Amino acid sequence: MSITPPLEPNEGITDPKAQVENTENAIELKEVEGLSQGRIVLRRFVRHRGAMISAVVLAAVVLLVTTSIGWGPIPGWWQYGYRETSDIVNAGGAPTMGFEDGGFTIGPHPFGQDNIGHDGFALVMRGTQQSLTVMFVIGLLSTTIGVVVGALAGFFRGRLDDLLMRFTDMIITIPVIMIGAILGVLVGGANPWSLAIALSLVSWTNMARLVRGQFLTLREREFVDAARVAGASNARIMFKHILPNAVGVIIVNATLLMASAILLETALSYLGFGISSPEVSLGQLINEYQTAFATRPWLFWWPGLFIVTIALCVNFIGDGLRDAFDPRQRRIPTKRALAKADARKARAQARAAARA
Repeated sequence: MSITPPLEPNEGITDPKAQVENTENAIELKEVEGLSQGRIVLRRFVRHRGAMISAVVLAAVVLLVTTSIGWGPIPGWWQYGYRETSDIVNAGGAPTMGFEDGGFTIGPHPFGQDNIGHDGFALVMRGTQQSLTVMFVIGLLSTTIGVVVGALAGFFRGRLDDLLMRFTDMIITIPVIMIGAILGVLVGGANPWSLAIALSLVSWTNMARLVRGQFLTLREREFVDAARVAGASNARIMFKHILPNAVGVIIVNATLLMASAILLETALSYLGFGISSPEVSLGQLINEYQTAFATRPWLFWWPGLFIVTIALCVNFIGDGLRDAFDPRQRRIPTKRALAKADARKARAQARAAARA
């Protein structure tokens, strides 16, 4: 008595496009077989080259700004502080970093100096510290507020949903830059924490709408009905059963929210409504040295470069997380993977023919 082997992915399919699609599905299922959802997400994220490169670059930036001039209890290794002044080394405060005598040298002031002798590297590092602080605080608080508002509106619906969504729509209709400017003047100044908390109060609206949509869909699923039958409370159903199933959307949009947050803080500080002297931020540096762009452009270039780098890295990480959490996003198999799949199919057919 012979045992009939299981059907191969392309067995009985004549359409070439359908065969390729089924082969891709078989390869994807084979690769994630036996893995948990968390391991599958991590595996997909690691394979996203843009996200991984961005994560490494962002980690390097955070490490540099944390250790260079010190941050909190962490001591710094750079010789100048951001408030210290020293004698101007090069004419006009030009950067000392460059090629000299056939080799590359960094010198004492690689990012140059301003007209009174402040070290450009120390200023940029301090500005990046403050901008990162605002970015992470806004990302954390805005995500928390948005998740709570969206979860309550989507789960309970009815009058509470109408009230919360009309309040959300009211905030959305007012330009964020205008609200941020008003709040920045009131609570900004030299305290980046106050500015970040104030901006968080107007940056949660998109997150709330997305979470509400997820909860409206998930609350009708069978596992929610099973939790209700088991006697689970509304709070447990919301945060124990539904929220973990919406975590993908929340994490992805939290990263995009942080990228928008650093651009918002930069714009406000550039306009003079955000962090102001004696404290330093990247936007405030651009605002302070914009008049020196024609004569000392290095004072303008380096803050702008760090702003663009951080914003791009966070956006690429968000793209990688989106692809990792979305099961509809499939990795295109390489020729080697397709060849292995064809070889497995040929071996299976040979074994089936031998048994027959």
